[in-house]
Amino acid sequence: MTKYNEQFKLKIVKQFLAGGSSIRALCDEHGVTRTVLRRWIASYRQHGLKGLRKKFTHYDAQFKLSVLLRMRREHLSYDQVAAALNIRHPDSIATWESRYHAGGIDALASRPRGRPRKMSNPSAPKPTEEHAPDERTREELLKENEYLRAEVAYPKKARCPASGKEAGGAKEKAQIVRELRQRHPTAILLKVAGLARSTFYYQLKALGAEDRYADLKAKIRSVYERHHGRYGYRHVTVAIRQSGHTINHKTVQRLMGQLQLKSLVRPKKYRSWRGAVGRIAPDLLKRQFSAQRPNQKWVTDVTEFNATGQKLYLSPVMDLYNGEIVAYQMSERPTFDLVTGMLKKALSRLEGEDRPLLHSDQGWQYRMPAWRRLLAQHALTQSMSRKGNCLDNAAMESFFGTLKSAFFRLNRFTSLEQLKTGLIRYIHYYNHDRIKLKLKGLSPVQYRTQSLAA
Repeated sequence: MTKYNEQFKLKIVKQFLAGGSSIRALCDEHGVTRTVLRRWIASYRQHGLKGLRKKFTHYDAQFKLSVLLRMRREHLSYDQVAAALNIRHPDSIATWESRYHAGGIDALASRPRGRPRKMSNPSAPKPTEEHAPDERTREELLKENEYLRAEVAYPKKARCPASGKEAGGAKEKAQIVRELRQRHPTAILLKVAGLARSTFYYQLKALGAEDRYADLKAKIRSVYERHHGRYGYRHVTVAIRQSGHTINHKTVQRLMGQLQLKSLVRPKKYRSWRGAVGRIAPDLLKRQFSAQRPNQKWVTDVTEFNATGQKLYLSPVMDLYNGEIVAYQMSERPTFDLVTGMLKKALSRLEGEDRPLLHSDQGWQYRMPAWRRLLAQHALTQSMSRKGNCLDNAAMESFFGTLKSAFFRLNRFTSLEQLKTGLIRYIHYYNHDRIKLKLKGLSPVQYRTQSLAA
């Protein structure tokens, strides 16, 4: 609610009483409601400037009753009786009236302000004074003894005061009571802990619900370890669904957070460089990185690895139909034989009338006449990215990023032979085992096999 000071109210009321403006015009000009302005005018006429001042008055039950009687006797509205008696809020009179009809004059008494005080914990039965005869019965003494035993067993840290509040939450108290209820009555433990019975059983049910994901956590950890930490929650979700379990990906994400399992693959960063645009062969792919059938579109490139100060070069060719690495060649030097050896392996995979489009960047190997002649002999169409624009060959660059993040940077290699062996294993894993979300949760080979079978 907007608060208005005394000078503001007086200014508007005087403008109205001067006869220069109507209530509607004044309300539109100053942004107040008609009800509020009429109330100010009525209060000013009845009580002058005193009627416009803020009041912090507490009315007793007798005054409230007299207001209700006068309103009924003189047939006044809430606003009229509030203006006559200089009551700040007419809505308060409506509240008094409803309370009076519900509970009589006792209901008009002022209620204590603030939150109700918290009930103190029931204290243990007090022992009798020294040298005084103990008149308690045997049952009372046994009850007191049981309470004291429970009070000693219950950890003091769960009920020690800290900044005016009890230390330890309801969950912690419920866990302690659950452990001690085998040796002490639950009712007494709840009194010692200051815990409501309903709260205890609610927390007990919640503690039991935490274990319902035990089997799912084991499956998540198994999938995560089988793929050497390369899977995030999306891939883990698909892998679990393939085993016949229906599970939501948000649940997997939350449980992986609880298990502190996170994909070890570093996020791939892309940096582009824009140079002078020029073409050696036309860009026929035009970033259409999808194909309708196998061996329709191929992409290729060369990447470099550095292990123990020695370099190894990898030249793969990828089928854009399913992202499968069709063929690859490795060499310690970036020679022309590196790409021709890869191409000959890929050509041996072609069947029937397959004549794929082969896309690459403008590397020196792909501009050589021998390369173009080799493509022409097998009726392959050549396509090249624009100069300095790796986005035109983004599918191949994406594979290199995955390869280095999920394999090369997660391992240490003491020799090039070890690196070569690891690359062979990972490319086989990439083709046959690593699932892809865009392939409906299948690996590239599984997707190609199913599509051909259909």
